[in-house]
Amino acid sequence: MSIANNLTEDLKTAMKEHNKVALNVIRSLKTALTNEKVSVGHDLTDEEELTVITREVKQVKESIAEFKNGGRDDLVAEQEQQLEVLSKYAPEQMSKEEIDKVVEETISEVGASAMSDFGKVMGAIMPKVKGKADGNEVNQSVKAHLS
Repeated sequence: MSIANNLTEDLKTAMKEHNKVALNVIRSLKTALTNEKVSVGHDLTDEEELTVITREVKQVKESIAEFKNGGRDDLVAEQEQQLEVLSKYAPEQMSKEEIDKVVEETISEVGASAMSDFGKVMGAIMPKVKGKADGNEVNQSVKAHLS
C-alpha cells in the first residue's frame, strides 16, 4: 500500500476517533506531498515521498529544539505528539552503530585520511543514508572518524 493510501486510511481513522493531533499532522503531510507533486510536475516516486516526509520530520524536530530553548514546554509537548504521528510514515532511522559502520566503509572507499577529505566523504555518504539517518549525526560521525 502506498503512502498516499495509508494517509487516506489513517485520515479516516483519525476522523472517526476524533484524534485532532493525528488529523492535523496527516492533513499537513498530505498537503506537503501534493505541493511537492505540483512542484515537480509528476506523480511522486516512493523516494520523493520519503524525502518530503523526512523534511517534515526534520522541521518538527527543529521546532522542538527551538521551543525547548525558548522554555515553551506546552509547545514542546504538542510538537512531540506530532513527531510521534509523523514517525509512523518516516523510514526507519539508522542506529549510531550503523551510521558509524557506513562512515568507516565510505572513508575506506574514498581513501580519506584527514579532515581535509571531509567534503569528499560527506558527498559519498549522504546518498547512501538519505532519509535513513540525520545529517547532523552523520556529520558528527565523519568528523570523529577523520580527526
